[in-house]
Amino acid sequence: MTAPIRILHLITSLNTGGTEIALLRLLENLDQQKFENHVISLIPTGPIGEQIRALGIPVTSLEMPPGRPTLRGFRQLLILLRRFKPHILQTWLYHADLLGLLAAKLIGVPTVVWNIRSAEMDFSQYRKLSGLVVRVCALLSGKPTAIIINSQAGLNVHTRLGYRPPKWCLIPNGIDTERFTPDARARQFVRRDWGISPTETLIGLVGRLDPMKDHPTFLKAAAIVQRRNPKARFVCIGDGPGPYLAELKELTEQLGLSSVLWPGPRADLPAVYNALDLLVSSSIGEGFPNVVAEAMACERPCVVTDVGDSAKMVAGTGVSVPPKNPEALAEAILQALELPETERVRQGQKARQQITEKFGLAQMVNAYQTLYENLS
Repeated sequence: MTAPIRILHLITSLNTGGTEIALLRLLENLDQQKFENHVISLIPTGPIGEQIRALGIPVTSLEMPPGRPTLRGFRQLLILLRRFKPHILQTWLYHADLLGLLAAKLIGVPTVVWNIRSAEMDFSQYRKLSGLVVRVCALLSGKPTAIIINSQAGLNVHTRLGYRPPKWCLIPNGIDTERFTPDARARQFVRRDWGISPTETLIGLVGRLDPMKDHPTFLKAAAIVQRRNPKARFVCIGDGPGPYLAELKELTEQLGLSSVLWPGPRADLPAVYNALDLLVSSSIGEGFPNVVAEAMACERPCVVTDVGDSAKMVAGTGVSVPPKNPEALAEAILQALELPETERVRQGQKARQQITEKFGLAQMVNAYQTLYENLS
């Protein structure tokens, strides 16, 4: 038998997020006879790291503080590269892209592939180092063998930023449509758990508590919707810094919103999507938003802001509006809720069909496997 292709995946974080989940799904489905994987996280390992370990794949943390690369961590990366001798170093997210490229050049790793997961980014919301890293990556973007990107919008944005790789590889995220599927029993269970009656309309935002998700715009839109539709209820599912959560809850009180739930992160996302009547994405920056595709696979209509590939994803099945516009978002939500039930069902079914045909998990895994085989 041919020896497997050794791939070392270097990722900034293994906390719960779209990129981390995409890596997990890829590793769950790569042909283990053809590929031998090892995962390294720059910062301490999070819950996704434990799930990857459960697959029998080694996971190592460089124990760097978030946002602050250390010389000790970089030396450890060099040691691990020498020990594992990967055929391909696959990096995920900007900080890992930069550190991985530098380490690979010192060790002599033959093939480096970057992975970019974003499109529009407001770097004023993050540490100054993040913006600097992106600018340096743009200058060095001709050095990796290829750059994977998960959205057409992201490719366009990074081209404008000066990224000039030898090869762009557009590989959208893949959704497991057997896991994310309509489920009436799960819908009833979650709604009972949250105290939502069958006659109430539940509108949800699913995403980490991060400025890029723009929860304030969602909450301001929710206040407008609640005044015109008293049976509307709202839920924000996700985790994030305690101080930011406190700010959002204070805003909720200032807006007079009495019907917002904050259940925190949930592992049973298929059930959560089924519990909703409408999913809303109010983001000001996205590439390929997993939550939108996952909700569509569960036949949930979506209202999204026109960032990244969001509008293209929901075309014909949902509504898109400009970002940072609570009034437009509220009108789109009300428009979606006023549709006849038969039309909402039809749109939900069409949404699932679009995800199944264009963004299935198998398509993503096959694209990665083909790329890795060609590069090795």
